[in-house]
Amino acid sequence: MADEHEAINIDVKRDEGVTIEFADGRIARFSIMELRLGCPCATCRSLRDRDEAVWPRPNSPKPLRISDAELHGAWGLRIIWNDDHSTGIFPFDTLRTWSDD
Repeated sequence: MADEHEAINIDVKRDEGVTIEFADGRIARFSIMELRLGCPCATCRSLRDRDEAVWPRPNSPKPLRISDAELHGAWGLRIIWNDDHSTGIFPFDTLRTWSDD
């Protein structure tokens, strides 16, 4: 039986967001704003903990855009943003949980 958190297809639309098809057939769509504001990196978590904005930051380019995305092993997606932020790795199990809400 396939792991429901296994991503079998990932579609990145740089101006819109990311769509992931999981092994059990579930399709999850995430807007670029949802992903950028939910970035799991230490810097963004620290900003959120201090009730500071993750995006936009001073001198942030507008509009927000995904510059690139790449697999991080078999367990996550690393997104590089047009504001040069690139340290957030989105684990597929976390994205699956977000899609269940």
